[in-house]
Amino acid sequence: MRRWSRPLLAVAIIAGSVALATLLVSLAPKPESRGLPPQLPFALTGAVAAGDPAVPVYGSGTVRPSAEVDIAAQVGGKVVWVDPGFQRGRRVKAGQLLFRIEEADYRHGLEIATAELDASRVAVLEAEQEASIATTEYALFTERQELAGQAPPSPLTLRKPQLRAARAALARAEARLAEAQLALDRTRVAAPFDGFVRQAELAAGQILAPGQTVGRLFAADAVEVVVPLSDADAALIPGLREFQSRDAERQVAARVTARFGDGVYAWAGRVDRVAAALDEQTRMIDVIVRVPDPFSPGNPLSGASAAAGAPPLLVGAFVDVELEGVAAVEHFRVPRAALQPGNQVWTVGAGGRIGIVEVRVLQRGDDEAIVAGALQAGETVVTGGLQFAIEGMRVLTEADGPQ
Repeated sequence: MRRWSRPLLAVAIIAGSVALATLLVSLAPKPESRGLPPQLPFALTGAVAAGDPAVPVYGSGTVRPSAEVDIAAQVGGKVVWVDPGFQRGRRVKAGQLLFRIEEADYRHGLEIATAELDASRVAVLEAEQEASIATTEYALFTERQELAGQAPPSPLTLRKPQLRAARAALARAEARLAEAQLALDRTRVAAPFDGFVRQAELAAGQILAPGQTVGRLFAADAVEVVVPLSDADAALIPGLREFQSRDAERQVAARVTARFGDGVYAWAGRVDRVAAALDEQTRMIDVIVRVPDPFSPGNPLSGASAAAGAPPLLVGAFVDVELEGVAAVEHFRVPRAALQPGNQVWTVGAGGRIGIVEVRVLQRGDDEAIVAGALQAGETVVTGGLQFAIEGMRVLTEADGPQ
């Protein structure tokens, strides 16, 4: 083969390969073309529920006694007897004797006052008799001396000041006797009401001074819970300033719940009164809820059972309170996460399109909020996944399934 024919052969082979590749590419099937998937944002959603007939108002506070007093003797002396029930945590009845102070000195004082009273009574009888005699003698004297119609006699002549002094001494003796009897009675110290002993520091043989505190009682018939509320929440309570009345028809119901162990228990109460001024520190309104018979077992709620032994509502416990609010305009319950800045709720309508609804927030809870606005029960609202929204924009939700 000649030298010049070799380059021509190489060029022919390359040209044939290119032509064959071009033919194969032109005969290959074309790939199926697909459009890009829509780039719609995904939103988490929840449902709108119809509100209860009345808007509840939630708060919390600490249980405190409705009445609490210090126990102290009004007279001093040696303690000769102490009731075994006068101990911390024990229950006492109204009028129950708690302790006694030695009576000997006070009995002697009573006897002395009695004797002085008897002597004063005799002195009054003598003064009355002497005044009567003086009046008679003066009348006889004026009759013999023919002094009738002259100037009236001096009161001293008729012994009237002496009689008034004797009667004043009698009144003083009677008062001293009453005082001595009162002091004797005060050697016996009794409970002023049904209650529990919060503190007791007393033993037989102890010497007490008048007014010395030896213990503390709190009432057992009722307890109170001070519930601080914002002005917005307080405005939901009907007739807020009318709770000085005891009229049962105007009372607002309350439910007090407390956790004990793994269970939650509830007690029924009512709004008793409202503070007349805002708290200077928190700028909140204090609503006082009264719970009658708090030391009866509470009603078991979640995680609790009556068989487990329901506890009483203990003083000092931190409790949650639910107050019965007003029957407001039509309102709805929405997930708390559905509230957007500016008091807006984003709804998801047909075709996944966003609607923006302005609402008035009536109550905010931990998991849900109560609002009034142009919503409907069962409507879908956005609870997450979107940073912003505009009216009419489309979104994907759980109901659309995987894309």
